[in-house]
Amino acid sequence: MAAAAPLRLSQVRLVYGGDHVALNDVSLEVARGERLCVLGANGSGKSTLASVICGLLAPDEGDVELVDEHVCTGGTPDLEAYRRARRSLGLVFQNPDDQIVTSIVEDDVAFGPENLGLPRDQIAARVARELHRVALDDYAQADPTRLSGGQKQRVAIAGALAMEPAVLVLDEPASLLDVRGRRSILHVMGRLSQAGTTLVHVTHYMDEALAADRVIVLDHGRVALAGTPAEVFSAGGARLADLGLEMPFAAALSSRLVDAGLRVHRTVDEAVLADEVAAKVLAHGGGLLRAKKAATAAKATPTAPVAAPVICVERASFSYGPRAHVLDDVSLEVTAGTSTAVVGQTGSGKSTLLRLLCGLETPDAGRVSVCGIDTATRRGRREVRGIVGYVMQHPERQLFAETVEKDVSFGPHNLRLSPEEVSRRTAEALELVGLSDRRDASPFTLSGGQRRLCALAGILAMKPRMLILDEPTAGLDPRGRALLRSVLARLRDEGTTLVQVTHSMEDAARADRVIVLNQSRVLMAGTPAEVFSAEGAERLTSAGLGVPRSLRFAGELARRGVTGLGRPLTTAALVDALAEGGSSWPCA
Repeated sequence: MAAAAPLRLSQVRLVYGGDHVALNDVSLEVARGERLCVLGANGSGKSTLASVICGLLAPDEGDVELVDEHVCTGGTPDLEAYRRARRSLGLVFQNPDDQIVTSIVEDDVAFGPENLGLPRDQIAARVARELHRVALDDYAQADPTRLSGGQKQRVAIAGALAMEPAVLVLDEPASLLDVRGRRSILHVMGRLSQAGTTLVHVTHYMDEALAADRVIVLDHGRVALAGTPAEVFSAGGARLADLGLEMPFAAALSSRLVDAGLRVHRTVDEAVLADEVAAKVLAHGGGLLRAKKAATAAKATPTAPVAAPVICVERASFSYGPRAHVLDDVSLEVTAGTSTAVVGQTGSGKSTLLRLLCGLETPDAGRVSVCGIDTATRRGRREVRGIVGYVMQHPERQLFAETVEKDVSFGPHNLRLSPEEVSRRTAEALELVGLSDRRDASPFTLSGGQRRLCALAGILAMKPRMLILDEPTAGLDPRGRALLRSVLARLRDEGTTLVQVTHSMEDAARADRVIVLNQSRVLMAGTPAEVFSAEGAERLTSAGLGVPRSLRFAGELARRGVTGLGRPLTTAALVDALAEGGSSWPCA
């Protein structure tokens, strides 16, 4: 098997800017058809390793062998060997805009096969096959720049698959996708692996790693952990937390149940855990949990306070052209000082809605007002932009300065604040997002997740009355996601109005209010308890969306005969409900 390994790295070292060590003494061998998952905190070297594996970067030291080509020996690259190897290597970038090169979707998918010199009919067959595989058949003639972030990601994936690479590297391929899209891509990866394609999957989501044959965890450019998923996650929550990671859902839940005094085995398998929990509950109480906390679990999130709305959208419609109808007769309100989550399928109009709220676009019909200011006029839109802070889907594009500190201080400077106030706000914002120690670094040497936090700090330093965020946790490691949630909770407590687009139902469950978009319209709106009610969950599932994992697990227990859990929207609520009825479960 060793002779057939398409990927070999030996003592690879790569340095950026003369002093930033991105990879340090990395040795790695990946077998043909193996599915390798790469985990690590933001800045740990994951994307750099992906670029080395797919032949985009040559290391400063070490040997690299890609698909039977010795492309780099002792840090000296062989350019001709690299050229030959790249014909069998595919890469899906973290940001799809970095690899979309044409103005028509099917042309973009055909770009790679055309460069391979394939016959025209074979190219057409591959393009049709891959567009169907990523559910973009109806968008073959669309302009990629007019698609949502998630749709662009699917175009990039289709383009990589159309080349039928022997090795496919995917860097956070599902970070911008909805539940259905994420599930579809993971299914495609499974089928490719079974067919013999070697897969290297970079992700920040621990549950995605469970399907891999092998997992490696990077820490400051070195391999800190390696083994099967079970072996890596057996390192425990404390060790993973030190590496900026978290446990998969089942492992975290089983650990919390054990900590609550319930006798279950620690496992990474949700089905195994559900079987064990259900068996113990049924053996102990006949399937009925009489839990006081279970009855109130669905009320874990407080109802938004009654107050005058600061954002009003009245029957707004918007399109990017005759064939690109994005929003249709949308009406909604946002109350001051509350947090609102906007969820929906990829392409349902979420990002466009945020652009309307920020005054960056105006509706074709209907009305949008912010703090009583109508965005229909140029003056109104200018006033709104002074009230609202907007963090884009790819906020790293907002970065431009020489250092992180200068980038974050740019907004406060433009507000004509005193130098002392600018300095205070900059330091406070950097501290909030955990980048104080990188203030003198170039923002372009930061990892993708760190750039996202840097751009957020630049907005926070301006202290906007409202903060509108488009997929703020995309690209962030578990530590970064936890930090961001803490920051947003603090801002909300201080009175800042928050509106965020998210694919995370866990984040939606933490909001005061949830708005669900489906096919350009508002499908539902209400508190998390209302949206994730039994009826609401059915509508979400029909729309290709999911529910919080704790609620999904409670559903699995219900199918096994366990009743009385209520509608737990958080892991804590689920553990509380189980603990009420499980304190005297029989021993395993």
